[in-house]
Amino acid sequence: MSIGMRQQFVKTMTDLAHQNENVVVLLNDIGVWAFRHLKADYPNRVHNLGIMEQASIGIAAGFSMTGYIPFFHTIAPFIAERGYEQLKDDFGYQNINGNFVSVGASFDYSKMGMTHNCPAEIGALMQIPNMQIVLPGTALEEDILIKSAYDNGSPTYFRLSEKSNSAEHEVEFGKATVIRKGSLATVIAVGNTLDSVLQAAQDKDVTILYYTTLRPFDAETLRENAPNEKILLCEPYYSGALLYDIVQTFSGKCLQIEFVGMAHEIVHTYGTYEENLRYFQMTTEATAEKLNRLIGE
Repeated sequence: MSIGMRQQFVKTMTDLAHQNENVVVLLNDIGVWAFRHLKADYPNRVHNLGIMEQASIGIAAGFSMTGYIPFFHTIAPFIAERGYEQLKDDFGYQNINGNFVSVGASFDYSKMGMTHNCPAEIGALMQIPNMQIVLPGTALEEDILIKSAYDNGSPTYFRLSEKSNSAEHEVEFGKATVIRKGSLATVIAVGNTLDSVLQAAQDKDVTILYYTTLRPFDAETLRENAPNEKILLCEPYYSGALLYDIVQTFSGKCLQIEFVGMAHEIVHTYGTYEENLRYFQMTTEATAEKLNRLIGE
């Protein structure tokens, strides 16, 4: 039976804590019960700091500078928006090792309203030099990516979601995965958009590239697997965060780009995940329509 990304995070951290005595888990009243067994095993390495996100990131920096490997875990807006200055100053500026693992993604917690929505964090975090950004599409991919990047010397943001892709893929930190090659266009699927992309493009002669690491951006794979200058960019947050990287990859060329992603507006809906996909035109049908327009069908 497959498990969700949040459950996998607990399993991954249990493995790492047993393997590496320098791993420290910092919580802000999120996931405390899930980590109770790890707290019992390592009372000095698992800490619930309460609701104090900015200070928690500073504490994580202190752990990092004294040789520990901190994992700070809470809901996405509380890391990336409430703690943005601390991420910038304490981790980006000093380029020290640290891991920030969020849940909630763009509108996973839409029933809780504006305070728990976070479609803007990827674009914001991309403005912090040295910040690595990872969006696994499944629990197994999450495990692979965290274990390969958690101690590489730079701050890394792992964005977990309640919504996963249906199949696992061979992913590698810092590299895009070539799902298939075609001749009419290139479709870039970020994180958990891959299922929708595969369904929308099932009978289309297009290249599909799967990105689970956004920073560092794998320009080489994109450059080597783009049959022409037609690109469909599918992102599960405010649309266009990868646009600069794509344009830089094809510097000097005239690109034709279509976008699937959230419109730059406040999320006022309180519906289900699927209802929000329909509202922001991020369904399989909407993806297929934009792909057809791009390739002239």
